Amino acid sequence: MFTSFSRPQWAVGFAVAVTAVLFALPSRAEPAPPYEALIESLDRIPITVEAEALLDAANARAQQARALPNPSVSVETENVYGRGPFSGYDAAESTFSINQPLELWGQRGARISAAQAEAKVAALRRDQTQWTVAGSLALIYSEAEAASLQYELAVEALELTEADANAVMLLIEEGREPSLRGIQANSEVESARAAVDEARANRDAAFARLTAAAMLVQPVTAIEPSLLNRSPDASFQAVGNPLTVQIAEAELEAASKSVSVERLRARPAVSASLGVRRFHEYDTEAFIFGINVSLPLFDRNKGAISAARAEERAAAARLTTAKLQTQANRSAAQARLDASITRIRAADKGVASAEEAYQLARAGFDAGRISQLELRSSRAALISSRNAAVEARLARVRAEIDLARLEGRAPFGEAP
Repeated sequence: MFTSFSRPQWAVGFAVAVTAVLFALPSRAEPAPPYEALIESLDRIPITVEAEALLDAANARAQQARALPNPSVSVETENVYGRGPFSGYDAAESTFSINQPLELWGQRGARISAAQAEAKVAALRRDQTQWTVAGSLALIYSEAEAASLQYELAVEALELTEADANAVMLLIEEGREPSLRGIQANSEVESARAAVDEARANRDAAFARLTAAAMLVQPVTAIEPSLLNRSPDASFQAVGNPLTVQIAEAELEAASKSVSVERLRARPAVSASLGVRRFHEYDTEAFIFGINVSLPLFDRNKGAISAARAEERAAAARLTTAKLQTQANRSAAQARLDASITRIRAADKGVASAEEAYQLARAGFDAGRISQLELRSSRAALISSRNAAVEARLARVRAEIDLARLEGRAPFGEAP
């Protein structure tokens, strides 16, 4: 676990620094919900709502593709109100018929398959969107936590700098150091205070980004459940192709289905009609039937077929690219994750060594064995090592997010 670093018990000016920190903090801290809770509420994020709506639309189109073409009804009356024997209605012929388009050549099945393939692409893209948003929330959450820790470290650095400055002032009063050292110490204190103000601004900005990204009602002013200290799930094993490859495969399948649909549209359109005709002159009826067949002489749908084939080639190229890049990217992301874990171990050891070195340097300075410059250098190394430990943990989170995105999952094994 990443805990706050120990402070020297002998630090002078501790009460003053703590009082300043208390006045700087908000009067009512509103901790952020745990990352798990944010993942469970992904369906409220606009981009996931959009992806879910697009999936619903694709499923609706797949359902619509199953519909049969509607029949048409025709009512006609001939030989009426003309001249001679057709001057009245006695010689009229009235026809009632129904015309039904016939989907031959497998057109309906091809249309259904194409719509289902598009729905599969939409489902995979919905999953990709959810995992992308989960990764974005993990990054924003961890950045807010890191900014909060860096603010606390800036406050601790100010405390150390003030304690060192007080020690310098005591030595000046005793005549063991020139007055110039006091001016230098005060300058270092002012720089440390400016660093606290900057860290506070960064923390507040990070909290605001988290509040907006997670669509929280109450502004976040604290991070309690740590994400920086969470280790990736080592037991997770990627199964099957990465999500980007699955999407590319689904897009190629959908493009191939579209080619089939366009090719079948070039076939003749066939419809059948059946009806009854009444002959008013003879007071009798007779049935009529017919077959209508379009002749694809001028429009053979060549343009649409060529366009569909071109899109199929493009989808095949995207699949090849996805296969080549994804494996390399996943290996690189895993390497970055492993490197970040090693970096954390080294950073933690560096913090322990820097704390010990600073304590020895402070004791040596109080005893007059080392100079103010050496004390300042030791303190700067301690501050740098503490911030490096935070950055190392943030790098691990970023590496886990990249790896999770490539493997098609949420970071740290969480499921949206």
